[in-house]
Amino acid sequence: MILSAVKKKILIVVMDGLGDRGCKELNGLTPLQATDTPNLDWFTRNGIAGTCDTVDIGIRPGSDTSHLSILGYDPLEVYTGRGPFEAAGIGLVGRPGDVAFRCNFSTCDGNHNIIDRRAGRIDKPDTTELIKSLNGMKIDGIEIIIKESTEHRAAMILRGPGLSPDVTDVDSHGEGPLNWSKGSTKEAEFTAGVVNKFVKETYDRLNDHPVNKRRSAEGLLPANIIVPRGAGSFPDIQPFPEKHCMKAACVAGVGMIKGICGICGLDVIDLPCDCTGGCSSNFVSKAKIAMETLKSYDFVLMNAKAPDVCGHDRDPMLKCGIIKRLDEMAGYFRENFRDDMVIVFTADHSTPCSLGDHSGDPVPIAVYTPGNVMDDAVTFSESGCSHGRIGRIRGKYIVPMCMDLADRAEKFGA
Repeated sequence: MILSAVKKKILIVVMDGLGDRGCKELNGLTPLQATDTPNLDWFTRNGIAGTCDTVDIGIRPGSDTSHLSILGYDPLEVYTGRGPFEAAGIGLVGRPGDVAFRCNFSTCDGNHNIIDRRAGRIDKPDTTELIKSLNGMKIDGIEIIIKESTEHRAAMILRGPGLSPDVTDVDSHGEGPLNWSKGSTKEAEFTAGVVNKFVKETYDRLNDHPVNKRRSAEGLLPANIIVPRGAGSFPDIQPFPEKHCMKAACVAGVGMIKGICGICGLDVIDLPCDCTGGCSSNFVSKAKIAMETLKSYDFVLMNAKAPDVCGHDRDPMLKCGIIKRLDEMAGYFRENFRDDMVIVFTADHSTPCSLGDHSGDPVPIAVYTPGNVMDDAVTFSESGCSHGRIGRIRGKYIVPMCMDLADRAEKFGA
């Protein structure tokens, strides 16, 4: 039984990697604490707030596991690896038995030692040209299907008999020697062997590629090797519209986020090119698309990638600047807010500038809809939101909480 015939719509704004730790460059404050955010503060002050462990307390979430959780799934139960989501996000549709990987275009020396994991943040059209030289590759009877994604990223599918996703990453997640893939079963050992041969073959084909010769001549890092990680089989997930009884869509530019949402049954909205990047993202334009999409959908998830990039680059000052622009985006939502909405501002994980990677620190969350019970939180930050009545929750409870605020929750009991 539904509590009310009037059901509100739900918009979740995920500011990727927004959470942080105290930065010495900011006198011990986080970028959120150090930046004036009047619009995010308005939603916090007039809504309800708290902090969120997107997967669980002390777990360092990936963007994939955290988005699964924010969509109401328990990643500890349904997650099969990041590769399938990255692949699905760029249109590589898997079959039973396929093994998918996410990959980086990277720079290495002649001994396969990594110099730069992101090849100077190479992007299209260079990656598109480089991928062409890898088309049609087969190794030990296994078909290799690979496609470029955003910036330095790519995704790959292995297709053929006798494969296993239980292999280790080649990517060492840093500079230096590669961690050549290994497997603990016969099928996994075979798969790891195919992966390692693939990596070596990419170096042989890319090292002297005309694109890389040009990049080197221009003082840019060559993308002379492709490094896989995050192996996984395609998961069997109950579609979001069936699970939550809402017509749902995703507004995001990053392939992996689009892949997660697509696998979960959300419609992925095409974005203009100026809305798809990292620090170059046009947040207000993306917000306009999200609001327009909400007219014909019950639920929209919007992702803004840029703060995560600043954290990985260890640049707290740039992160402060990105936060100012995110607050301008929140200002657009504030000016165009409709009373039939529930809006959520949160992050998928923390990416502390002092660490340069994801951490298990909880992230701030603020939820607003007219008529909610206001609490003691007044500022949108890691500490400011901790004063709110939501308390400290797991990400998988965000959608159920919003469904109740949207008058979409079913009654439990008499």
